Amino acid sequence: MELVALPSPVLAALSRGDLAGAGELLGRALPGYFVDAELRHVWGLRLDQLTFDPASAGWGIHVAVTGDVAVGHGGFHGRPGSDGAVEIGYSVAPAHRRRGHGKAIVRELLRRAGAAPEVRTVRAVIDRDNAASIATIGGLGFAGAGERGRDLVFEAPVGGGG
Repeated sequence: MELVALPSPVLAALSRGDLAGAGELLGRALPGYFVDAELRHVWGLRLDQLTFDPASAGWGIHVAVTGDVAVGHGGFHGRPGSDGAVEIGYSVAPAHRRRGHGKAIVRELLRRAGAAPEVRTVRAVIDRDNAASIATIGGLGFAGAGERGRDLVFEAPVGGGG
């Protein structure tokens, strides 16, 4: 599993719904679900994040690629907080689900977070009805850490900050 950063021009194209343009800029075809309404909102948020904090690029969103196929996305919701925690998000394209790609994305995010000395905790906030996402983080060191509205909060310690 490789996570390929989504630079601002690609995020801008995706947030406009321009799947072909985004794929051309990135140099690879992207799955159609990348331009559904929910993800277009996410791309806009991450574009704003990069616009206001260009140095946060390493803590942004990435396309998840296996071989030369984009199977989903994963990344961070921003830089680590002062508490040493960083929040992750991930999704797998419907045509590629139930093949282990979600776990591979989360493993890579955990590896990257663990390599950063300022990170001590990785957080995943998941809708309580999203059994697939809850199963995805299962066995990867996450434990329940509370609730946030309808969402369940899970945290996993990483080796970065001690």
